[in-house]
Amino acid sequence: MRGLWLALAAGVFALPVQGEPGSMLRVDFSNPALTPSKWTLVIHADGSAHFHSDAGAIAPKDVQTIEPLSVDKDVRLSEDYTDRVFQLVRKHHELLDDSCESHMKVAFQGWKKLSYAGPEGNGSCEFNYSKDKDIQGLGESFVAVASTILEGARLELLLQHDPLGLDKEMQYLQDATGDGRVQQLCAIRGILEKLEEDPAVMERVRKRARTLLAQDSK
Repeated sequence: MRGLWLALAAGVFALPVQGEPGSMLRVDFSNPALTPSKWTLVIHADGSAHFHSDAGAIAPKDVQTIEPLSVDKDVRLSEDYTDRVFQLVRKHHELLDDSCESHMKVAFQGWKKLSYAGPEGNGSCEFNYSKDKDIQGLGESFVAVASTILEGARLELLLQHDPLGLDKEMQYLQDATGDGRVQQLCAIRGILEKLEEDPAVMERVRKRARTLLAQDSK
């Protein structure tokens, strides 16, 4: 499972372009134990995407750290990543007309609902843990992309309200990039470039931003 997740991040598959104009994939995630508790990621075949998160029932006063409770923004994902996502979705299109939940007794990871619309038709399925390894891997990858976008929003808040907190957060981002917990740094390239160029932030933060940008460009 982890192999597919990291493969999507690293781009090790040599697959043809599968996304066709008009194809769209919507990912809805919910887990009341997390902050934010709900988010939606809509991905188009050209790599354009939109992310929206909802804080849910947790009140801002109950959050002890700087957290982006609500995010609503357009992002762009890499061409390679988008092509691989749509290739796998098209490959398993028939599964999206059925249940892809395993019903196994596994830890709750959050509900992921995948909804696809394209030339082949429409389909959707919802799962905590999928019985299909490709669908499960896609779910894990989308969570990692959402984590990246939320991390970018967190960096924006820290830059405005707690610049000293950037050092620890950038260390986390670097570590999480290495093990696959975050993917598609291109989605937060703007804030990374801002940090790299800002003489007011710690040099260590600027250096880490520079390193992450270099990784994203490979």
